Amino acid sequence: MLPVVLAAAGLAIAVATVVLDIQARGVPIPEAAELDLGWPSALWGLAMLLPGVLLLRLLPRHAVAWVLTGFGLLWMVDSLASSWAAYAIYVAPGTPGASAAYWFYASFGSTLLLGLPVLILLFPDGRLPEGRVWRALSVTSLALTGLLPVLLITVPFTVIARYHGTQLPPEIARLGLDPLAVPLPYAFWEPALSVAYVSILVSLVVPFAATVRRYRVADPERRAQIRWLMWAALMDMVVLLTPLTVPPQLPAVLLGLAIALTSAAVVVAVTKYRLYDVDRLISATVAYGVLAALVVLVDVAVFTAAGSVLGERDSALAAIAIVAVLYAPLRGWLWRGARRLTRGPRHDPYAAVSTLAERLELATDPDEQLLAVATTLAGAFRLAYVRVEIERPNGDRSVVERGTPRGPSVSLPVAYRGEVVGRLVLCRAGELSERDQRLLGDLVRQAAAAARATELSADLQRIRAHLVLTREEERRRLRRDLHDGLGPSLGAMALRIEAARNLAATAPAQADRLLEQTAADVGGVLADMRRLVHDLRPPALDELGVLRAIEQQADRVRSAALDVRVTGDGALDALPAAVEVAAYRIVSEALANVVKHAGAARCDISLRVGECGLEVTVRDDGRGIGPDVAAGVGMLSLRERAAELGGHCEVSCPPGGGTLVGARLPMDCLA
Repeated sequence: MLPVVLAAAGLAIAVATVVLDIQARGVPIPEAAELDLGWPSALWGLAMLLPGVLLLRLLPRHAVAWVLTGFGLLWMVDSLASSWAAYAIYVAPGTPGASAAYWFYASFGSTLLLGLPVLILLFPDGRLPEGRVWRALSVTSLALTGLLPVLLITVPFTVIARYHGTQLPPEIARLGLDPLAVPLPYAFWEPALSVAYVSILVSLVVPFAATVRRYRVADPERRAQIRWLMWAALMDMVVLLTPLTVPPQLPAVLLGLAIALTSAAVVVAVTKYRLYDVDRLISATVAYGVLAALVVLVDVAVFTAAGSVLGERDSALAAIAIVAVLYAPLRGWLWRGARRLTRGPRHDPYAAVSTLAERLELATDPDEQLLAVATTLAGAFRLAYVRVEIERPNGDRSVVERGTPRGPSVSLPVAYRGEVVGRLVLCRAGELSERDQRLLGDLVRQAAAAARATELSADLQRIRAHLVLTREEERRRLRRDLHDGLGPSLGAMALRIEAARNLAATAPAQADRLLEQTAADVGGVLADMRRLVHDLRPPALDELGVLRAIEQQADRVRSAALDVRVTGDGALDALPAAVEVAAYRIVSEALANVVKHAGAARCDISLRVGECGLEVTVRDDGRGIGPDVAAGVGMLSLRERAAELGGHCEVSCPPGGGTLVGARLPMDCLA
């Protein structure tokens, strides 16, 4: 409700200002009165107020919204005061409020000087710069900026007139213009005013330095926000520095346009709406601004040279001839340069890759990364429609679309390490050159690598969680086995031994039977201990080494119907413990499958230490695995044991028949 009231109040003030200016039209106003028309200031204030009201509706507690709204409204009240003073003094003398209006316009209106530094210091998050030093500098800068408004509110008008060497018209001088004046001598006011005027220029250094510092330490999103402010400053320079030989009213309109663009840029940046479009916007602004400046310079140079040589009468014809011969080719070159800057990052591969990298860094999951890819491609290549499809490792398919399908489309494969993991569908792809398509391929490969890296990171987190759960389950099993199995057995044996000792003297036969039972129980406990130890880590690995332990496994399954051979080379004695256990378990499971399912006559087991780690292969000449056979628990356990170490295990059926189990177990991260 409040933003609507403020907007309505601003529009009412603007209408009243325009009405008063119309009433004062044609009335002579002395230049010494320094009463300008109020409608330009009303236009400038409206250009700040309306974006501020919009931002106030979106973010009612944001300080930047209140700065835009407050100073826009203050600017409009100042314009109304100017128009009312002119009307009450020169159009309809005796109208009430002349003194208050002129004082507000001439003195209190100077508080508008605070608007720009306050806005810059609070942009974009509504807080002063962080850090004790920068916060102190910001407060000091605002104090310096506010020094002149404070002095102008309290200084007598006679002192102001003497300081500037001017004299107020009699109809203004007789008004009561010093409601808050402090009667101090001129010797005090003169140096104070000099310092205050200089402080205005000095105080602007800190806000711009703070903005540069914020940009250097900001994240990509904050930098995009600050670049919107940079674009607004660039537009202001283009608008205000363009040489114009036009009536004085047009520069006032252009200044209002510059303020409106600045306010709109602030609204876009603070609300974080389509932040990254600013990169193309800045490049386009620079391109067309430079192009416009060059056009003006060429025109001025041509007409100046022609006028000095030929005189005014013939200079126009000479200028036309020069433009036809020289300026037309130059214009074409300038246009191509501007087109390269405005058609998007495709003409700057680094900019396209950089934009994509920033968006991928901000994305938190694979789907957001795919959306970042689609957005970047649509913006960089001006595509009406982009569709990205990626096949996940678990078989799921993720699809992200950007835009609306229009016109012809083309489908391109998305590959990662030589493997097709998805496809890219583009509309209006016929407009892309061969160079653009190469850049497109590079961007897609980078995106595929980033998406796959995120998936692998998520898989790693899941594996870590699984390892933690497995460890705790193993501890719980060991505790249960020790507490419920070995503990009671050892307790019972201790009781039997004690009973045998008590009966040894009086009933030796009964004591002997108790000791015999205890000996049998000890054998059972030892068997349980061996089982527990074997489950933790096969003892054969420590006693024999991984190669001999696997040969021992092969001896157990070797028979007249199945010949098992084990070979190994490399530094097998220096393997990390985790790699030894994984290799032993993988070979044991593969041998069990050969015995149960393969129907093979021969099985070859090979262990070799290579540059990539330990390579384990188990090959048999059996019946193989049918394509319609689902992987069982054993096959899945093979892959999981390899994945736990960062390796991989594959089960395949070679063309010659049989089954091949191949595992690669890295050792660098475990050494």
